[in-house]
Amino acid sequence: MWTKNLLKFRDYFRISHIRKNYSAIAAVLEKANVGESTEIKGWVKNLRVQKELIFADVSDGSSAKRLQIVIPKNLKTEALSYGSSVHVVGKLSRSPRGQLELTADSVKVLGECVVTDGYPFNPRTTHPPEYIRHYLHLRARTNYISSILRVRHSVTRHIHDFYAAKNYIHIHTPMLTSNDCEGAGEVFKVQPDCEATVKAMMQEGRDRDTAYFGTKTFLTVSGQLHLEAICRGMGNVYTLGPTFRAENSRSRLHLSEFYMLEGELAFCDNIKDLQSHIEELLKYVFVQTRNTNEADLFTLDKENIKAPSWLDKKFVTLSYEEARSFLDKKGMNVTDEGINKEQELALVEYCDGVPVFVVQWPKQLKSFYMKECEDEPNKVDALDLLTSITGELVGGSLREDSYEKLKAKLPSDSLDWYLELRKFGNIPTGGYGLGLERLLQVMCGISNIKDTLPFPRWPHNCSL
Repeated sequence: MWTKNLLKFRDYFRISHIRKNYSAIAAVLEKANVGESTEIKGWVKNLRVQKELIFADVSDGSSAKRLQIVIPKNLKTEALSYGSSVHVVGKLSRSPRGQLELTADSVKVLGECVVTDGYPFNPRTTHPPEYIRHYLHLRARTNYISSILRVRHSVTRHIHDFYAAKNYIHIHTPMLTSNDCEGAGEVFKVQPDCEATVKAMMQEGRDRDTAYFGTKTFLTVSGQLHLEAICRGMGNVYTLGPTFRAENSRSRLHLSEFYMLEGELAFCDNIKDLQSHIEELLKYVFVQTRNTNEADLFTLDKENIKAPSWLDKKFVTLSYEEARSFLDKKGMNVTDEGINKEQELALVEYCDGVPVFVVQWPKQLKSFYMKECEDEPNKVDALDLLTSITGELVGGSLREDSYEKLKAKLPSDSLDWYLELRKFGNIPTGGYGLGLERLLQVMCGISNIKDTLPFPRWPHNCSL
């Protein structure tokens, strides 16, 4: 019975595949079967009209490269213009310069684009990111944003590949939570929008904040605490998903919604093991993405297309005291609030652009769940990984595994469940959080974090 169903599925897949009557341009460019009849669909990025022929550069988003379409003038219609979507059938050939091109036998305009009717982008024009940001619904049409989104896709894929090769389990941690993991209070509260629902539930003796779930509920700022719970039953785990922070900042460094990659290492009792894992992850993702998205990276940063020099170097490690001493000598005095963004970038510059681990932090600067250093209880086994452009890219620590020490530091009774993890079959763990958007900034040379994801949200802006 199972074999029969499998054969049916295989036949269905064949039929579904045959029904797709066109090829992705990325596949056409890769195979380059000259003389083969080919169909493509996409958007006209450039149009050059000559005496007998028209040349159109078409992209379908699958690649940073475009396919040149050679169109006999008798196939030209008024609807064919820059920005229009087209379905082209023809044969592949080579131009006198060796460029792959498609000589059209038929051209059908699927969707017109009247540029003079308010279309915000112009051909052969490089629009600045600040301008493009005003048109979130259309900005995927630009080379800049489409290249970033392809890199983002590849980075995500390579991240999953890295963990799969190491037998980590991917966990979907919740977006709705009763915990403020970092304790900073910069959370979004979640309530039903339906007033009738709220009033009906308040009649059961609850206030507005707890009416629906029975407890105050927030959009998550981190999946770490949930990962720790799963790690203590399934071993090495990770999560990659949206997180939310209600910071009142509209700077180039902040978002209200962003994606966090978080990993939790089972049986990890040494901060150096955690550092090695993070370094291996970053180097793997950088190398693999450069292999798969060279054209996109060139589009984004033509001046710095070379691989970063630190890929074949060991990441630098400084203790917090060593970092502070260096900054003090530079006249960049560190306050009681810790190392700021400008100082983070200065440390990376001091280390010739190589990413820097700052470890052994004062306990008062870090969160309650971080493990105290055995020989210096006023410090914790925590790390910040600093890079160019963003400063802090990764934050992590060994987790406090002493029941008594954690109990004394627990900020809320609502975290009794977290304390209880140390009571039944506890293990030492270590973990980290990496901002996906910040990683893209470093990889692509992007100064403003709002350009690293398709629909950025920040204070006073939640368009679309």
